[in-house]
Amino acid sequence: MHSQQQNLQKATTMPIGGFVIDAQGREIPITEEMIQQACNALEKAQQQAGKRK
Repeated sequence: MHSQQQNLQKATTMPIGGFVIDAQGREIPITEEMIQQACNALEKAQQQAGKRK
């Protein structure tokens, strides 16, 4: 069970092929975790916008 958790943790933090450039010009690898956080934030924003209509 412990190794499954480690494998999942590695999978969510491994780069998936893209980068963002930060304010200092450094390349930051895009991870699965970053994509999931962005999707969750977008979904939450859409739900809040739907309530305002």
